[in-house]
Amino acid sequence: MTADIGVWRFLLPLMALGTCSPVLAADRALLIGIGNYQNLPPKLFLHGPKNDLVAMEGLLSGTLGFDRSAIRVLKDEQATGAAILSSIEEWLVAGTQPGDRAYLYYSGHGLQVTDLDDDEDDGMDEALAPFDLVAKNKDWDGAITDDELDAILERLKGRAVTLVIDACHSGTISRSLSNDVSAGIDGARFLPRPVAKPVEQALTRGLRIDLGVVDKPAHVNESGTVAWSASAPYQVAWDDVRLPVESRHGVFTAAYVAGQMGAAADANANGLTSNAELFEYVTVQSAAYCASQKKCETLDPQLETKAQNLGASAIVPVQARADAKARYQPVTGSSTGQVSYQDANAIDAVGDIVGKADAGDVTLGIDRPTSMKAGDVFKLTVASKIAGSLILLDVNAEGAATQIFPNEFAQKITPLSANVPLTLPDEYYGFDFEASGEGESAFVALVVNDPVDLAAVAPKARGLKVELRARETLSEIVSRLQKTWTEDLDKRGIRWSVGMLRYHVE
Repeated sequence: MTADIGVWRFLLPLMALGTCSPVLAADRALLIGIGNYQNLPPKLFLHGPKNDLVAMEGLLSGTLGFDRSAIRVLKDEQATGAAILSSIEEWLVAGTQPGDRAYLYYSGHGLQVTDLDDDEDDGMDEALAPFDLVAKNKDWDGAITDDELDAILERLKGRAVTLVIDACHSGTISRSLSNDVSAGIDGARFLPRPVAKPVEQALTRGLRIDLGVVDKPAHVNESGTVAWSASAPYQVAWDDVRLPVESRHGVFTAAYVAGQMGAAADANANGLTSNAELFEYVTVQSAAYCASQKKCETLDPQLETKAQNLGASAIVPVQARADAKARYQPVTGSSTGQVSYQDANAIDAVGDIVGKADAGDVTLGIDRPTSMKAGDVFKLTVASKIAGSLILLDVNAEGAATQIFPNEFAQKITPLSANVPLTLPDEYYGFDFEASGEGESAFVALVVNDPVDLAAVAPKARGLKVELRARETLSEIVSRLQKTWTEDLDKRGIRWSVGMLRYHVE
């Protein structure tokens, strides 16, 4: 018995994405940055937002192609609660039409307030702090809640919406910060509740507060919004306190902007910076900052969007502007009409979807040269430096994929042991792998170090037997791996690695 690992042809459907088209007259952006607050003591002021606004305005008017007249900025005293909500309504909602781009950015303090409509499991609404926020006896007054943001997103349906929040909505403060929570921490973009006590904050650490930028990621995904936030639940977003006060900026914003300028985030060096690559870049930069600061335990930015958006361009490739048919394939959002790009070669696009560079943590090999003839029998080995569960796909240049592992034929399905190669097929399979078809293909191995249930995105029942669309399948898997790990006290991103081996069948 043989299992063919070969070339399958599929017609790829159009993939929905939306922040990358040429500028249209009605495209609008609203940038909000608040460092000085009317009713807060100076020790709770932030120094980074004013610089964040400059950086974001440059990104939008340069790389992202917004006309400067399409960008409205609210800074400090301009950003009262009433001004923020009226600008969103008049500038973004009324000022755009379906198919336009609507971009909302906030840099400042995040917080929590009491939930008044019973739609939160923990009884708390996540919120943003306007300039005129007021501390009452037991709560904040005047905050802009996630419920209000949800309503705004609902009214922006049909637009290509990007929501970027450089603040945190966490309901807890990490243990290293708990002694300082009531007094405020230099550079921390989070306001504790007016009655917060360090012990109370520590005791709530084990609760699952929220997932996603506006606390309801399903709503974000349904609307087609691309939503970014600076930190995961239970974490704190930061000003970069390594810098002089006047030069500070948000750690997240600096990485988010840098990742879209030049090729810094283009992990697979194909000239296209995808959403997944940008996400990985800001994640790595945030982790590097956190490792340098005693009071920062973990820092994991969040991206909420439809899975198929991960491999599409966060920015338009320069080459695509000149010749969209050369290497990049334009794709039009079905709900927005906005154009983005993806690598036309599905193998080259793997790196765009995964986002991570192949760092050698996962290695693959076959027991013959990587240039084979149809009918050649071979065995494949996979090894990982860190133990974990394996997902192994075979992808060809035209977009077809086969899930090699997990599968129903492997009788020994256990996590990979660190540095112990797994050979496929082994003696339990009862058949060999046989090369078929013609052209270039690649084996793509994902090793997940945390015990995440992946049955929904990589069921063993389809292994070796079902012809898959490579981009869709890989996007669904990676989207699951980008979620927050919440199974222990250290809330963080899921740990996983990737390896890839190209081969050719004559």
